[in-house]
Amino acid sequence: MVNPISLLKPRRRITGISAILLPFANDAGDVDWPAFEAHVTRTANAGLTPAVNMDTGYVNLIDVALQDEVLRRTRALLGGGEFVAGAFVADQPGAPFSREGYLRRCEAIQSHGGLPILFPSYGLTHQPGPEIVASHDAIGRGCDRFLGFELTRDLAPFGGVYDLETFRGVMLVKQCVGAKHSSFHREPEWQRLLLRDAERPDFRLFTGNDFAIDMVMYGSDYLLGLSTFAPDLFALRDTYWEAGDPRFYELNDQLQYLGYLTFRSPSAAYKHSAAQFLKLREWMTCDAPHPQGFRRPDSDRDILQELGRRMGVID
Repeated sequence: MVNPISLLKPRRRITGISAILLPFANDAGDVDWPAFEAHVTRTANAGLTPAVNMDTGYVNLIDVALQDEVLRRTRALLGGGEFVAGAFVADQPGAPFSREGYLRRCEAIQSHGGLPILFPSYGLTHQPGPEIVASHDAIGRGCDRFLGFELTRDLAPFGGVYDLETFRGVMLVKQCVGAKHSSFHREPEWQRLLLRDAERPDFRLFTGNDFAIDMVMYGSDYLLGLSTFAPDLFALRDTYWEAGDPRFYELNDQLQYLGYLTFRSPSAAYKHSAAQFLKLREWMTCDAPHPQGFRRPDSDRDILQELGRRMGVID
């Protein structure tokens, strides 16, 4: 059992990566490119690193041509600024690990100036632990810098959360410079932080726990879908923590309540919640999700509007 109090790191500078919602102009699934570009820009301007072609960007529901267009536009917007992008390999249960598939997507991302994160697939995550480590090592021989990604199967059937020894093996692959951990549980993330601090302090652990965004207090950085609702407020919260400002706690509570509401079951419907919230903020003109995505009820808008008013970002 980890004693989390011993892990507290006050006044730490937090590294925030925010997944970018792919917005749509209508129910037919036409991408609203002006809204996308504005959201990438405001996220970067807030001081967070944009992450495109993630779950928040419907990467498993869009084709490679659209993924590449997202990369092209992101590179043009940021002009050499940092961004992260999901390296997604579509496969089926029982499929073998596809090193070539991952390297193709890593190359596409790196050629546009981005840092790849290895999105889970059946072939990668449904292997025994030693083979998962070997697969990351094999990717590292063809890609000099990437992030790993543990994802609960509650969110995606092709996801995987590794045992601690498997995580250790992945962490020690030198080309793997960090990893997103999305088990939605605190204890395994605390265990990973202890292991990281002991064996590879330069390795960045990014919480993906939208139900515990205060994991940044213990040494995690973050790569969240929730932050796409309010990159400005997440950046402000992070500034409060670094300054030792007690306003951190109240703002974190407000953002966490937003997370509890919008990531309720089915959690994947948070993307529609994000579109609803961003439309209420007048950052989007349409709140339609991907045609194949989960939807929230229209009645959620009233609750989201109240939360936005409390945080001072919606009239």
